[in-house]
Amino acid sequence: MIDWTPYLNAIGSFIGFWHTPLSVIAIIIGAAVMRWVLHRVIRRVVTRVVTGVKKKHNVDDTRELEASPLASPLAAVRLVQRTRSLGSVLNNAVSGTILVIAILLIFNEIVPNATGAFALITAAVGAGLGFGAQNIVRDVLNGLLIVAEDQLGIGDVVDLGPATGVVEDVGIRITQVRDVNGTLWFVRNGEILRVGNMSHGWARVIIDLAVPYDADVDAVQDRILGVALDLAANPQWRYRILEKPALWGIESISAEAIVVRLVMKTRSSAKDDVARELRYRLKLALDAMGVRLPALNSIVLSGFEGAAGLRGAKSQRTRPAPVVTDADTPPEAKK
Repeated sequence: MIDWTPYLNAIGSFIGFWHTPLSVIAIIIGAAVMRWVLHRVIRRVVTRVVTGVKKKHNVDDTRELEASPLASPLAAVRLVQRTRSLGSVLNNAVSGTILVIAILLIFNEIVPNATGAFALITAAVGAGLGFGAQNIVRDVLNGLLIVAEDQLGIGDVVDLGPATGVVEDVGIRITQVRDVNGTLWFVRNGEILRVGNMSHGWARVIIDLAVPYDADVDAVQDRILGVALDLAANPQWRYRILEKPALWGIESISAEAIVVRLVMKTRSSAKDDVARELRYRLKLALDAMGVRLPALNSIVLSGFEGAAGLRGAKSQRTRPAPVVTDADTPPEAKK
């Protein structure tokens, strides 16, 4: 009778020798497959939402959505941007979670029955790096809140303090912003104390014209308002302009010039284009009138001045009440 014990022992030794490497390889492959599957699911959900919004508004490109004349295009643009930002954050969170779990499983395979020792090591390392990890935790939490509250999204033009530009990626710890010079800024989410979003809702074009003091101010105001109204009625520009232009009137007077302010409410993405076209048309109109503008420093609204002009409302003009003195009071009223 053949004794199979040595062969079985050899097979057991062979399996035992390759068990750990095969388990590690299996864990790595499983983690990679799970990451690919989850990323694909997230990407499909984001694509489905974006495609649904495009079909609803009958456009093929996201940029066309901003110029769509249909109802609520601004809300649709925000939905697309927010969905893409959430997809980016979820992808980063999934990758980080799977990586941590895979490392723990591999460690458990390499050093079996070391759960207790690993817990002690983790506690010691956590106590030593607790203060240093506070910044990472703050970055992650602040990044999740920024996306959840729709403070910014991919494609938004933002002012984060450390950097100003277009948001290219919103990560779980880092937000990438590219400025007008092409520089890509990596801003830690925990360092973002304020967010100025120039792509939220609407924007306002503010143009200050310094009219010569001796010019016919009424004629100039009528002319520049007419130019702005013509621009707003132009089929090429009317969908970029949300409200009729408004002439807020005279902002300041000096010995050299009278400053007249013209404003126009536009889509946030079209503010610069509308402002450039409006300046060009105003230049041609004033040249035709023979009005030469004097020098004027650029005016930037800030603080209470900017806040008071948000609605564009002007206080009612009233005549001063007459001052009544004792000499003007009739004798009968004094009794």
